[in-house]
Order: sequence, then C-alpha cells, then structure tokens
Amino acid sequence: MNRLWLAGLGALLLGACALLPGSANPPANPFVQGRTLNIAHQGGEGLRPSNTLLAYRNAASLGADMLEMDMHATRDGVLVLSHDAALDRLTNVRGRIPELTLAQVRAADAGYAFSLDGGRTFPFRGQGVQVAQLSEVLSAFPALPMIIEIKQASPSLAAPFCRALRDAGATRRVIAASFSDVALNEFRAACPEVMTSMTERELRPLVLLSKVGLARLAPVRGRAAQVPVRAGRIEVVTPGFVRAMQARGVAVQVWTVNDPAEMRRLIRLGVDGIITDRPDLLEEVLTREAQGR
Repeated sequence: MNRLWLAGLGALLLGACALLPGSANPPANPFVQGRTLNIAHQGGEGLRPSNTLLAYRNAASLGADMLEMDMHATRDGVLVLSHDAALDRLTNVRGRIPELTLAQVRAADAGYAFSLDGGRTFPFRGQGVQVAQLSEVLSAFPALPMIIEIKQASPSLAAPFCRALRDAGATRRVIAASFSDVALNEFRAACPEVMTSMTERELRPLVLLSKVGLARLAPVRGRAAQVPVRAGRIEVVTPGFVRAMQARGVAVQVWTVNDPAEMRRLIRLGVDGIITDRPDLLEEVLTREAQGR
C-alpha cells in the first residue's frame, strides 16, 4: 500500500491544477463539534460481544457519543450486524450470513467466543446473546448517532439499508461507511440525504496532498474521513490533514485506538472522533483532558 500511495503522490501533484477546489463555506457538519467524540467500535468489542445489543447498551451506559457497527444481510434479506460475513469465529454456529436465514443466524450464540481473560472463561456463553438486527438497534437507541459499515457489496444492500434508516427516522444521525466503492456509491445514489464517509480510494488523494498543503485541491466525496493513525510508514493523521479536513466540513474519525496515551495525543491534535474497542478508557481520558489533568 505504501508504494501505491507514494507513487500516487507524484501523479496527484502533476494533476492538481485540474482538480476542483473545496468550498470556502462548507456546509455545517453535526460531527464536527470542536471536541472529540467517543465512538464505540462494534459497541466496544473489548468489553462485550461485538455488534450485539449487549455491547451497544453497555457503550451507551459508559457515555459513548456514537455507536459503530458492521452490516450484512441474511439469505431472506434481513439486515443484521456482524463484523464477519461468517459466524464461525464469534459464535457456536458455522456458516456465512448471506447463506443463512434470519432464524438460523438468530439461533447462534453471539456470546459464545467472547472472553476477557484469554479464553480461560466465557462470561456471556449460553446467556442468550444474539446477533443483532439493524432494526432493533435503531429502535433501541432512537437518539444516539451511529456509524454503519456496509460489509456486503453483492447483492446490494443500498435499498433495504436506506429504507430501514428512513423507517426509523435515523437518516440525520447515521454515517454510512464502506471499504467498497461500489457499495458506498450505490448507497449514495439510493439515499442521498444520509451522510457517508469515504473509501480508501477517495481518501488517498486527500491524505497525500495534505502532506504538501494542497488537500484543498482534491475532491471531497463524503462528510467523514475515517482513517487509521498510520498506513504502514505513512502518517495519515497529521495536524495538516486534520486542519484541511475540518476546513472543508469533514469530520476526522480515527480507528481503532485503544491506548490511553495515543487517545490523549489525538484529542490534543483536535480529531473529531476516536473509534475504540474500549469506550470506558476513552471516556476516562476525555474527562481528564476536559479537567486539564
């Protein structure tokens, strides 16, 4: 990836004059608040079984500002939340979600593999924890903002995902994300009122041009830049990148950060959100930073 990014920098600089500049007055972004939001990755998978109602409720109780989740569709077309396309790693059931019915997916024990002590004990095994449906999570947290990542590109989830958000009145509090250009562009076309993040391909010119103060020349395809701190040897989240994105109304949300010292550094850098498996730790760091400690 590094070589690809570096090779692209030369091409971007040569073609920068052909790119459109950003707006001098970007539209307001509700996720650019002048503070760092606590975003619970998969509901805080370091604390509870990931992508479950149990995890989301725990994150909300800890003070998380946003919930992050991953979405697939069952064979009968129901949108469910799971990081993996297959149930094998996280449950007691084998099989791929797109090939299973909702009833088969819901029969899986979503707490089966979760352990806080390296596999010595499994506190949520056999406790009735299920793979969550998108509809029930949207209903359970009617005011809490969410990042929902489209994991499945084929068949397209754009239409049912958009319908679910509209039916729940959630179009203004959700950021749709995906690593797939196809999936995200299909969703943008189907649901233009919902904010999206950007794919790696869309982010690459913004990151590279920010190195030479020219990020304003690259087009912005979404309203959130969800990025790692580094991509190999490339420092992605720099003061220049954060300033350039915020100047164009783009929220900088950094994944996946679990170290308190790194959290503190990013907060002081002014990022708009930190996506973490440990929303409890991030909440402590945010509180201490607010108190000047």
